Amino acid sequence: MRILLIEDDQSVADFIIKGLNENNHVVDHQSDGKDGLFLATTEPYDVMIIDRMLPNVDGLAIIRTLRASNIKTSILILSALADVEQRVEGLQSGADDYLVKPFAFSELLVRIEILGKRQYAEPHITELVIADLVLDLLTHKVSRADQSIDLLATEYRLLEYLMRHAEQVVSRTMLFEHVWDYNFDPQTNVIDVHMSRLRKKIDKPFNNALIHTIRGTGYVIRPPEKINS
Repeated sequence: MRILLIEDDQSVADFIIKGLNENNHVVDHQSDGKDGLFLATTEPYDVMIIDRMLPNVDGLAIIRTLRASNIKTSILILSALADVEQRVEGLQSGADDYLVKPFAFSELLVRIEILGKRQYAEPHITELVIADLVLDLLTHKVSRADQSIDLLATEYRLLEYLMRHAEQVVSRTMLFEHVWDYNFDPQTNVIDVHMSRLRKKIDKPFNNALIHTIRGTGYVIRPPEKINS
């Protein structure tokens, strides 16, 4: 998932970013409320994690602005403000969940992954399947024809995004937005390099290719029988 973190405590932000990266999520971070609001309204995200007390624009104001703009991305408030009234106020502002500091990272991870699944309107899905290719969303294990495939973190994110959009042509811009952070330079050939490595692992050892290049447009993953349809 691509996650926006708006948190002004750098030590907390570093802790969250490290943990989310280790779990194959891409994180954009802003410590200033105004800058965070700009990203939240101009970039696509699966989940947003927003602190309440922020410089320039506070967290609740950010959330109210997003909801007034009809931005429906799932939002988790992360705050040291723990009173019942404060938690209720946060949820009433338009947030989907509220987690009090200090917190266990394992709980944060579970909460945002649940929120992320809501974005795809598939609350019970635990794996993605294309032909004989299986990606387990819970264990992050990938296999094809019952053979385990070891993927690097970026390769896993690429494959997950392709499989979530199976049979749809995915543009390079879409991949940049959801697999790399917003500071990434789109002029490099890194997508081509990673996609080539992914295809060597997913397709080369098997009889039928699943991942295809659509020249001048992007990539698509689809079952073999649909290639010529």
